[in-house]
Amino acid sequence: MTEKTPEFDADSEIAFLRETPATDLLANHFFVLAQWAAVHLASSPADLVGAQLVIDVMAALLQAGGERLGANVTLYRNALAEIQQVYVRASQVANAPGAAPDANQGADPGASPDASPDADQHPDES
Repeated sequence: MTEKTPEFDADSEIAFLRETPATDLLANHFFVLAQWAAVHLASSPADLVGAQLVIDVMAALLQAGGERLGANVTLYRNALAEIQQVYVRASQVANAPGAAPDANQGADPGASPDASPDADQHPDES
């Protein structure tokens, strides 16, 4: 038995986008990026290169949008800080003695092990 896939309705999609406030759309995308980073940082080995790119994009979104992102901007900043901390921990694991060679992909060997990046820092600037 095969399931019938609903056909794409461009008019409905356009109507949805017209009705969706920019702040809602950006919030959704921000948290999709956060989920992606969390999943890939929890993988073994962690995808540090991909996570670094996603974290940089999240930080850029917050920097560009600032307070215009609405009442939840503090929540977004806190989420970014949490993901940055996970990145630092994953980098430490990847750079630990005896770590698998491919676990070091993208890790910053000069990163301070006790660094804790804030919401405006690049993961490698910790």
